[in-house]
Amino acid sequence: MLSAAGGHSAPAKAMPPVTDGGPAPAGAGGLEPRASPRLEPVPEQDGELPTLDLSADEAEGVREERASTEGAEPADDAEPPDDEPEVALGNYRQLFETRLHPLPEDQRVAHAHSAEDPVLSALCFDPLPAVIKAVLENARVGLAHARLVARNHRNPVGLEALCGRAAFSADAGVRRWLVRNPQLPASLFRRLWGMRRLMELFKVTNDRDVPESTRRSAREVMRQRFSTGPSEEKLELIINTEGRCLAALIGMPVDGKTASLLCGRTYRSPMLIQNIARWSAAPPALIAHLLKQEAVRRQPQLRMLLVRHPNAPADAKRGG
Repeated sequence: MLSAAGGHSAPAKAMPPVTDGGPAPAGAGGLEPRASPRLEPVPEQDGELPTLDLSADEAEGVREERASTEGAEPADDAEPPDDEPEVALGNYRQLFETRLHPLPEDQRVAHAHSAEDPVLSALCFDPLPAVIKAVLENARVGLAHARLVARNHRNPVGLEALCGRAAFSADAGVRRWLVRNPQLPASLFRRLWGMRRLMELFKVTNDRDVPESTRRSAREVMRQRFSTGPSEEKLELIINTEGRCLAALIGMPVDGKTASLLCGRTYRSPMLIQNIARWSAAPPALIAHLLKQEAVRRQPQLRMLLVRHPNAPADAKRGG
Protein backbone atom coordinates (compact mmCIF):
# COMPACT_ATOMS: atom_id res chain seq x y z
CA MET A 1 0.00 0.00 0.00
CA LEU A 2 1.30 3.43 -0.95
CA SER A 3 1.36 6.30 1.51
CA ALA A 4 0.29 9.83 0.66
CA ALA A 5 3.94 10.70 -0.05
CA GLY A 6 4.03 7.94 -2.56
CA GLY A 7 6.19 5.63 -0.44
CA HIS A 8 5.48 2.31 1.04
CA SER A 9 4.01 2.38 4.55
CA ALA A 10 5.29 0.11 7.29
CA PRO A 11 3.16 -2.89 7.87
CA ALA A 12 0.79 -2.54 10.84
CA LYS A 13 1.74 -4.51 13.94
CA ALA A 14 -0.73 -7.11 14.85
CA MET A 15 -2.23 -6.74 18.36
CA PRO A 16 -1.51 -9.67 20.58
CA PRO A 17 -4.60 -11.65 21.39
CA VAL A 18 -6.11 -11.08 24.81
CA THR A 19 -6.45 -14.24 26.78
CA ASP A 20 -8.06 -14.85 30.13
CA GLY A 21 -5.70 -13.76 32.83
CA GLY A 22 -3.28 -12.16 30.26
CA PRO A 23 -2.30 -8.52 29.83
CA ALA A 24 -4.95 -6.01 28.89
CA PRO A 25 -4.66 -4.06 25.58
CA ALA A 26 -2.90 -0.72 25.58
CA GLY A 27 -4.99 2.38 26.16
CA ALA A 28 -5.33 5.32 23.84
CA GLY A 29 -2.32 7.04 25.35
CA GLY A 30 -0.07 4.07 24.85
CA LEU A 31 -0.11 3.25 28.57
CA GLU A 32 -1.12 -0.16 29.61
CA PRO A 33 -3.75 -0.08 32.37
CA ARG A 34 -2.73 -1.54 35.71
CA ALA A 35 -3.93 -5.06 36.06
CA SER A 36 -6.49 -5.46 38.83
CA PRO A 37 -5.26 -7.73 41.62
CA ARG A 38 -6.60 -11.25 41.59
CA LEU A 39 -8.36 -12.39 44.75
CA GLU A 40 -7.12 -15.73 45.91
CA PRO A 41 -9.60 -17.87 47.83
CA VAL A 42 -8.93 -17.89 51.54
CA PRO A 43 -8.10 -21.43 52.61
CA GLU A 44 -10.32 -22.84 55.31
CA GLN A 45 -8.60 -23.07 58.63
CA ASP A 46 -8.75 -26.46 60.12
CA GLY A 47 -8.19 -27.27 63.72
CA GLU A 48 -9.22 -25.66 66.98
CA LEU A 49 -8.72 -22.13 68.15
CA PRO A 50 -5.55 -21.52 70.16
CA THR A 51 -5.87 -22.37 73.82
CA LEU A 52 -3.89 -21.57 76.91
CA ASP A 53 -0.86 -23.71 77.53
CA LEU A 54 -1.57 -26.08 80.38
CA SER A 55 0.74 -28.28 82.29
CA ALA A 56 0.22 -32.02 82.04
CA ASP A 57 -1.56 -32.15 85.40
CA GLU A 58 -3.79 -29.18 84.59
CA ALA A 59 -4.69 -30.57 81.20
CA GLU A 60 -5.56 -33.89 82.75
CA GLY A 61 -7.71 -32.10 85.32
CA VAL A 62 -9.61 -30.25 82.60
CA ARG A 63 -10.21 -33.52 80.77
CA GLU A 64 -11.48 -35.12 83.96
CA GLU A 65 -13.85 -32.23 84.65
CA ARG A 66 -15.21 -32.34 81.10
CA ALA A 67 -15.64 -36.09 81.28
CA SER A 68 -17.51 -35.86 84.57
CA THR A 69 -19.74 -33.11 83.18
CA GLU A 70 -20.48 -34.83 79.87
CA GLY A 71 -21.02 -38.20 81.49
CA ALA A 72 -23.49 -36.91 84.04
CA GLU A 73 -27.12 -37.67 83.61
CA PRO A 74 -29.21 -34.72 82.43
CA ALA A 75 -30.85 -32.94 85.30
CA ASP A 76 -34.56 -33.49 85.59
CA ASP A 77 -35.02 -29.81 86.36
CA ALA A 78 -33.86 -28.69 82.93
CA GLU A 79 -36.24 -26.10 81.58
CA PRO A 80 -38.51 -27.58 78.90
CA PRO A 81 -39.66 -25.40 76.02
CA ASP A 82 -42.95 -23.60 76.48
CA ASP A 83 -45.92 -25.52 75.11
CA GLU A 84 -47.59 -22.36 73.91
CA PRO A 85 -46.02 -19.31 72.21
CA GLU A 86 -46.65 -15.89 73.67
CA VAL A 87 -49.09 -15.04 70.89
CA ALA A 88 -51.27 -18.02 71.79
CA LEU A 89 -51.11 -17.10 75.47
CA GLY A 90 -52.28 -13.62 74.61
CA ASN A 91 -55.18 -15.05 72.62
CA TYR A 92 -56.21 -17.29 75.51
CA ARG A 93 -56.10 -14.39 77.94
CA GLN A 94 -58.10 -12.17 75.59
CA LEU A 95 -60.69 -14.91 75.15
CA PHE A 96 -61.05 -15.25 78.90
CA GLU A 97 -61.27 -11.50 79.55
CA THR A 98 -63.79 -10.74 76.77
CA ARG A 99 -66.08 -13.80 76.71
CA LEU A 100 -65.62 -15.92 79.84
CA HIS A 101 -64.80 -13.57 82.70
CA PRO A 102 -68.15 -11.68 82.42
CA LEU A 103 -70.02 -14.97 83.00
CA PRO A 104 -71.18 -15.89 86.52
CA GLU A 105 -68.93 -18.21 88.53
CA ASP A 106 -71.28 -21.20 88.31
CA GLN A 107 -71.39 -20.97 84.52
CA ARG A 108 -67.60 -20.81 84.30
CA VAL A 109 -67.35 -23.85 86.53
CA ALA A 110 -69.79 -25.71 84.30
CA HIS A 111 -67.83 -24.71 81.20
CA ALA A 112 -64.56 -25.83 82.83
CA HIS A 113 -65.88 -29.36 83.42
CA SER A 114 -66.66 -30.02 79.76
CA ALA A 115 -64.85 -27.40 77.68
CA GLU A 116 -62.41 -28.07 74.87
CA ASP A 117 -59.55 -25.92 73.64
CA PRO A 118 -59.25 -23.01 73.21
CA VAL A 119 -61.90 -22.39 75.91
CA LEU A 120 -60.27 -24.87 78.30
CA SER A 121 -56.91 -23.12 77.99
CA ALA A 122 -58.58 -19.73 78.42
CA LEU A 123 -60.19 -20.88 81.68
CA CYS A 124 -56.71 -21.58 83.08
CA PHE A 125 -56.48 -17.78 83.53
CA ASP A 126 -59.47 -17.72 85.88
CA PRO A 127 -58.58 -16.24 89.30
CA LEU A 128 -61.15 -18.35 91.20
CA PRO A 129 -59.94 -21.65 92.71
CA ALA A 130 -63.33 -23.28 92.07
CA VAL A 131 -62.92 -22.81 88.32
CA ILE A 132 -59.33 -24.12 88.43
CA LYS A 133 -60.48 -27.21 90.30
CA ALA A 134 -63.12 -27.78 87.62
CA VAL A 135 -60.46 -27.38 84.91
CA LEU A 136 -58.33 -30.05 86.61
CA GLU A 137 -61.33 -32.39 86.67
CA ASN A 138 -61.84 -32.03 82.92
CA ALA A 139 -61.00 -35.27 81.10
CA ARG A 140 -59.13 -33.30 78.42
CA VAL A 141 -56.75 -31.51 80.80
CA GLY A 142 -53.03 -32.10 80.19
CA LEU A 143 -49.57 -30.80 81.02
CA ALA A 144 -50.03 -27.74 78.82
CA HIS A 145 -53.03 -26.67 80.89
CA ALA A 146 -51.22 -27.47 84.15
CA ARG A 147 -48.35 -25.21 83.14
CA LEU A 148 -50.76 -22.41 82.29
CA VAL A 149 -52.31 -22.69 85.75
CA ALA A 150 -48.91 -22.78 87.48
CA ARG A 151 -47.81 -19.71 85.54
CA ASN A 152 -50.90 -17.52 85.73
CA HIS A 153 -53.09 -18.53 88.68
CA ARG A 154 -52.63 -16.31 91.72
CA ASN A 155 -54.54 -18.10 94.47
CA PRO A 156 -52.76 -20.53 96.84
CA VAL A 157 -55.89 -22.71 97.03
CA GLY A 158 -55.86 -23.26 93.28
CA LEU A 159 -52.12 -24.00 93.33
CA GLU A 160 -52.67 -26.56 96.09
CA ALA A 161 -55.32 -28.23 93.90
CA LEU A 162 -52.90 -28.28 90.97
CA CYS A 163 -50.17 -29.97 93.02
CA GLY A 164 -52.67 -32.52 94.25
CA ARG A 165 -52.18 -34.26 90.90
CA ALA A 166 -48.89 -36.17 91.15
CA ALA A 167 -48.38 -36.23 87.38
CA PHE A 168 -48.56 -32.43 87.28
CA SER A 169 -46.42 -31.67 90.34
CA ALA A 170 -43.69 -33.98 89.01
CA ASP A 171 -43.47 -32.14 85.69
CA ALA A 172 -40.38 -29.93 85.32
CA GLY A 173 -42.35 -27.24 83.46
CA VAL A 174 -45.00 -27.05 86.18
CA ARG A 175 -42.35 -26.79 88.91
CA ARG A 176 -40.49 -24.11 86.94
CA TRP A 177 -43.57 -21.89 86.81
CA LEU A 178 -44.61 -22.69 90.37
CA VAL A 179 -41.39 -21.35 91.90
CA ARG A 180 -41.82 -18.16 89.88
CA ASN A 181 -45.39 -17.72 91.06
CA PRO A 182 -45.47 -15.10 93.85
CA GLN A 183 -48.47 -16.83 95.49
CA LEU A 184 -46.74 -20.19 95.98
CA PRO A 185 -47.18 -21.05 99.69
CA ALA A 186 -44.00 -21.82 101.63
CA SER A 187 -45.59 -25.00 102.98
CA LEU A 188 -46.31 -26.21 99.44
CA PHE A 189 -42.74 -25.46 98.36
CA ARG A 190 -41.33 -27.45 101.28
CA ARG A 191 -43.59 -30.36 100.48
CA LEU A 192 -42.65 -30.47 96.82
CA TRP A 193 -38.95 -29.58 97.09
CA GLY A 194 -38.11 -31.13 100.46
CA MET A 195 -36.59 -34.22 98.84
CA ARG A 196 -35.20 -32.63 95.70
CA ARG A 197 -31.47 -32.77 94.98
CA LEU A 198 -29.27 -30.14 96.57
CA MET A 199 -28.20 -28.82 93.18
CA GLU A 200 -31.82 -28.17 92.20
CA LEU A 201 -32.44 -26.31 95.45
CA PHE A 202 -29.31 -24.24 94.92
CA LYS A 203 -30.49 -23.21 91.45
CA VAL A 204 -33.78 -21.98 92.95
CA THR A 205 -31.92 -19.88 95.53
CA ASN A 206 -29.99 -18.11 92.74
CA ASP A 207 -32.77 -17.70 90.18
CA ARG A 208 -33.53 -13.99 89.81
CA ASP A 209 -36.95 -14.82 88.35
CA VAL A 210 -37.98 -16.48 91.63
CA PRO A 211 -39.61 -14.24 94.28
CA GLU A 212 -37.46 -13.53 97.32
CA SER A 213 -39.90 -15.30 99.65
CA THR A 214 -39.53 -18.54 97.68
CA ARG A 215 -35.76 -18.14 97.46
CA ARG A 216 -35.67 -17.77 101.23
CA SER A 217 -37.70 -20.97 101.61
CA ALA A 218 -35.32 -22.70 99.21
CA ARG A 219 -32.31 -21.67 101.33
CA GLU A 220 -33.98 -23.05 104.44
CA VAL A 221 -34.83 -26.33 102.74
CA MET A 222 -31.30 -26.58 101.31
CA ARG A 223 -29.77 -26.21 104.77
CA GLN A 224 -32.05 -28.89 106.17
CA ARG A 225 -31.33 -31.15 103.23
CA PHE A 226 -27.58 -30.56 103.56
CA SER A 227 -27.59 -31.78 107.15
CA THR A 228 -29.44 -35.01 106.35
CA GLY A 229 -28.85 -35.66 102.63
CA PRO A 230 -26.49 -38.18 101.03
CA SER A 231 -22.77 -37.43 101.10
CA GLU A 232 -22.55 -37.75 97.33
CA GLU A 233 -25.05 -34.90 96.89
CA LYS A 234 -23.08 -32.69 99.26
CA LEU A 235 -19.90 -33.37 97.32
CA GLU A 236 -21.68 -32.65 94.04
CA LEU A 237 -23.04 -29.37 95.39
CA ILE A 238 -19.71 -28.09 96.69
CA ILE A 239 -17.65 -29.11 93.66
CA ASN A 240 -20.12 -28.10 90.92
CA THR A 241 -20.73 -24.67 92.44
CA GLU A 242 -17.00 -24.14 93.12
CA GLY A 243 -17.91 -23.60 96.77
CA ARG A 244 -20.33 -20.73 96.10
CA CYS A 245 -23.02 -22.67 97.95
CA LEU A 246 -21.00 -22.50 101.18
CA ALA A 247 -22.05 -18.87 101.70
CA ALA A 248 -25.57 -20.17 102.43
CA LEU A 249 -24.25 -23.01 104.60
CA ILE A 250 -22.44 -21.02 107.28
CA GLY A 251 -21.98 -23.13 110.40
CA MET A 252 -23.15 -26.31 108.67
CA PRO A 253 -20.59 -29.10 109.29
CA VAL A 254 -20.22 -32.18 107.11
CA ASP A 255 -20.22 -35.81 108.13
CA GLY A 256 -17.16 -38.04 108.03
CA LYS A 257 -18.02 -39.62 104.69
CA THR A 258 -18.42 -36.25 102.99
CA ALA A 259 -15.11 -35.07 104.47
CA SER A 260 -13.44 -38.24 103.18
CA LEU A 261 -14.87 -37.71 99.69
CA LEU A 262 -13.67 -34.10 99.69
CA CYS A 263 -10.19 -35.15 100.78
CA GLY A 264 -9.99 -37.73 97.99
CA ARG A 265 -9.94 -35.15 95.21
CA THR A 266 -7.27 -33.03 93.55
CA TYR A 267 -8.03 -29.30 93.66
CA ARG A 268 -6.98 -26.96 90.85
CA SER A 269 -9.66 -24.25 91.00
CA PRO A 270 -8.51 -21.16 92.97
CA MET A 271 -12.16 -20.10 93.37
CA LEU A 272 -13.09 -23.41 95.00
CA ILE A 273 -10.06 -23.30 97.32
CA GLN A 274 -10.83 -19.71 98.35
CA ASN A 275 -14.47 -20.50 99.15
CA ILE A 276 -13.52 -23.54 101.23
CA ALA A 277 -10.89 -21.44 103.05
CA ARG A 278 -13.63 -18.96 104.00
CA TRP A 279 -15.95 -21.76 105.18
CA SER A 280 -15.67 -21.81 108.96
CA ALA A 281 -17.02 -25.38 109.21
CA ALA A 282 -14.42 -26.86 106.83
CA PRO A 283 -13.02 -30.07 108.40
CA PRO A 284 -9.40 -29.94 109.63
CA ALA A 285 -8.49 -32.86 107.37
CA LEU A 286 -9.75 -30.94 104.32
CA ILE A 287 -7.70 -27.85 105.21
CA ALA A 288 -4.60 -30.01 105.63
CA HIS A 289 -5.34 -31.71 102.30
CA LEU A 290 -5.69 -28.38 100.49
CA LEU A 291 -2.36 -27.16 101.87
CA LYS A 292 -0.69 -30.03 100.00
CA GLN A 293 -2.19 -29.14 96.63
CA GLU A 294 0.07 -27.91 93.86
CA ALA A 295 -2.24 -24.95 93.19
CA VAL A 296 -1.78 -23.78 96.80
CA ARG A 297 2.01 -24.22 96.65
CA ARG A 298 2.19 -22.00 93.55
CA GLN A 299 -0.05 -19.25 94.97
CA PRO A 300 1.03 -17.86 98.38
CA GLN A 301 -2.24 -15.96 98.83
CA LEU A 302 -4.19 -19.23 98.81
CA ARG A 303 -1.86 -20.72 101.39
CA MET A 304 -2.26 -17.63 103.56
CA LEU A 305 -6.06 -17.99 103.50
CA LEU A 306 -5.84 -21.63 104.51
CA VAL A 307 -3.27 -21.03 107.26
CA ARG A 308 -5.57 -18.43 108.83
CA HIS A 309 -8.46 -20.91 108.97
CA PRO A 310 -9.36 -21.87 112.57
CA ASN A 311 -9.10 -25.56 111.66
CA ALA A 312 -5.69 -25.27 110.01
CA PRO A 313 -3.00 -27.62 111.35
CA ALA A 314 -0.81 -26.13 114.07
CA ASP A 315 2.44 -26.85 112.23
CA ALA A 316 1.14 -24.97 109.17
CA LYS A 317 0.36 -21.94 111.31
CA ARG A 318 3.83 -22.02 112.87
CA GLY A 319 5.42 -22.31 109.46
CA GLY A 320 3.48 -19.27 108.23
